[in-house]
Amino acid sequence: MGCRDSARELADTTHDLRWARDVRDSVRCAGMLLVLLLLLDWGTERLTLRRGALWVGLSLLLFLVLYPARVRAGANWLSSRRLLPERRVRTDLLVSVRCLDGVSRRLLLRDALGGRVEIDPDVLVRNPRLWLRLEAGARKSAANGTLRCGATALRRLSLHIDRETAREVFRASGLE
Repeated sequence: MGCRDSARELADTTHDLRWARDVRDSVRCAGMLLVLLLLLDWGTERLTLRRGALWVGLSLLLFLVLYPARVRAGANWLSSRRLLPERRVRTDLLVSVRCLDGVSRRLLLRDALGGRVEIDPDVLVRNPRLWLRLEAGARKSAANGTLRCGATALRRLSLHIDRETAREVFRASGLE
């Protein structure tokens, strides 16, 4: 791959526009917890080096839990990266799409090459360009016959995104 090809791929790539803000919020949360715990211990005169290290470790753990995934998409691919290596799926070779309900909703994408990505559906709601990339690839998968499971989940997600987008347009125009 030459320099022009990699530059073109970067230009064609879209990403989560709120990711940097979410990282800052995670740092703020962890920092506030650390400050509160240190102030509490200092105020009760129980602050020691060991307890301070414990509070730093606890704040670091909170930061790691809150650290958001960086979601990016390009022509026929979608990737997600936390602190571990990047996971990527080919959206034009999707085999299954599942919505996982639980404490937080997740969207699990699997492709024919064994790729697996799990993302928060709200990232797609907040970033229409990411959704359009995923939807275009999923349509190709459905047309090719590789998408065996998940057409209903994609339809539901599409309706949800359309509803939220309309709500935002009404809110921005003052018609809500």
